[in-house]
Amino acid sequence: MPDDSSQRPTPPVPSPKPPVPRLDRSGLERVLARAAELQSGPGDTDENFTEEQLLELGREVGLSPQNLRQALAEERTRSIAPEEEHGFTASLFGPSRVHASRTVPGRAPEALAAIDAWMQRQELLIVKRHHSDRIVWEPRRDFLVGIKRALKVGGRDYALSQAFEVSATVLAIDDTQVHVSLDADFRSQRSRSTQQAVASSVIGGAATVSLAVIGVAAVLAAAPIVILSATGIAGARALQGRVVTRAQLALEQLLDRLERGEFVRRSPDSLLGAIVAAATAIPPRRF
Repeated sequence: MPDDSSQRPTPPVPSPKPPVPRLDRSGLERVLARAAELQSGPGDTDENFTEEQLLELGREVGLSPQNLRQALAEERTRSIAPEEEHGFTASLFGPSRVHASRTVPGRAPEALAAIDAWMQRQELLIVKRHHSDRIVWEPRRDFLVGIKRALKVGGRDYALSQAFEVSATVLAIDDTQVHVSLDADFRSQRSRSTQQAVASSVIGGAATVSLAVIGVAAVLAAAPIVILSATGIAGARALQGRVVTRAQLALEQLLDRLERGEFVRRSPDSLLGAIVAAATAIPPRRF
């Protein structure tokens, strides 16, 4: 029989599928914003959304409610967190604020109470303002407390003792997780550093004027104001840098302890739990 294989039509080769377009982060944000605008309808001019509306929108695009709650908590605390500092003073002497935030296990009331106990006992701060989800502290001004800080009693650094104020905001994500935002404001410390630098410049200026009056050459007469001004600014900037670096480390270490669950209340049925509960109930001593 003749071979008909050469007469059979060759099956068409499937063309390659076109690449699926992908969106970058900014494109995704624009798509979600536009989807929210379309869902709200043409007659709805309110651009604010409730948490339930955001969760519903997230479910429609396949986002996890837990991730949305965490993102919402981070956004709320971001509005409280200090913005990046600009200006002449910040560029010359460094920042005056530090911020640290993290999602940790626990419940909001217990986490905020644990942070409050830590700030008062370990950093010797006192409550300035107390809200349901936010506490603001300031350094205690007691004379003996100042001595304790200066001598670093107990080997502690008391890194937040020079702050103008310290704050903590705790927002619940679900029944087992919270988002903690910690801030420390060192504006008063930077003001003192600025004043010291200005004082150095004034002393240098007075020395320069005195040398000029007695007829010293201009190049030599200008040396005191140049050297003392530069030394004062460099010293003030270095001091401010050490202060904010220590404070940043202290806030991160506190978040580390929260993340490890070191502040979780132990069962009062055990002797250790009873001791811990009793120690927590004791008000801080006034030194």
